[in-house]
Amino acid sequence: MNIGILYEHPEWFELLFAELTLRHIPFTKLPADAFLYDPTVRPAVDLVVNRMSPSSHRRGHGNGVFLVRDYLRHLEATGVPVVNGSAAYAVEISKAWQLDLFRRCGVSYPQAVVVNHASRILEAAKTLTFPIVFKPNVGGSGAGIVRFDSLEQLAAADFDFGVDGTALLQEFLTARDQSIVRVEVLDGEFLYAIRIWPDLSSFNLCPADICQVEEIAACPIDTPGKKKLRIERADPGPEAIAGALALAKAGQLDVGGIEFLIDDRTGLINYYDINALSNFVTDAVNVVGFDPTARFVDYLERRLPV
Repeated sequence: MNIGILYEHPEWFELLFAELTLRHIPFTKLPADAFLYDPTVRPAVDLVVNRMSPSSHRRGHGNGVFLVRDYLRHLEATGVPVVNGSAAYAVEISKAWQLDLFRRCGVSYPQAVVVNHASRILEAAKTLTFPIVFKPNVGGSGAGIVRFDSLEQLAAADFDFGVDGTALLQEFLTARDQSIVRVEVLDGEFLYAIRIWPDLSSFNLCPADICQVEEIAACPIDTPGKKKLRIERADPGPEAIAGALALAKAGQLDVGGIEFLIDDRTGLINYYDINALSNFVTDAVNVVGFDPTARFVDYLERRLPV
């Protein structure tokens, strides 16, 4: 049996590759940034694991974002099983579609309007309560998110709508305790949760890019892509976990991270991001008490055709 790992980031999946190697599970790296496939030929893999990041366009690899969408559909059409297939990837690359999942699942979320042209921005903002954020539809790692505190500030801005020319204007909610929670799910079950105290100067909360405050010496201030953030294991409670699992099911995520905050004004759980690409937290064993990569590979072994 051979597992194909479809990915783009050069570092995020070294632990996955190492665990597969340790278990003597054959795998093939499928770098999405320089890719080709023949749609008349069934791929020579028994299972494909989709680890493509929508933030790839920030690393000069945006050419893979929509090709991966089509390749996943091709895999499914030819009978190759996929972990986080085309349905999950559609959630990953569309914050607009995530809004519909929030609504369908009956969870609270920050209100938003979808827009594709700067001429409609002020019109869209009039239906929202400031502060608001502008979010490119295809984001990843906080890409392109900008906060605005007034209509005047918004009117003076220039906008980058990102790789698909679409964006959200979304109400910005103040998080209770100035922290957010990310719930990781695997195969329809709760895996773990972490609480993150964000760097207020950035919207990048990718757990693979975070250095814990306890590891300051190993994470100098100028480390590219790294942020010194306080992070710890969380117990979000049954209501928050149930909401995350419902969203993962609706989005057909085999593995993923669902983020929420407690609105400091209302005390309500508000979900705001669904991440089909689940980058497990840095130093997971010390943070959450076990190795999630090992459990992920356990799952991949179960998914291999008999």
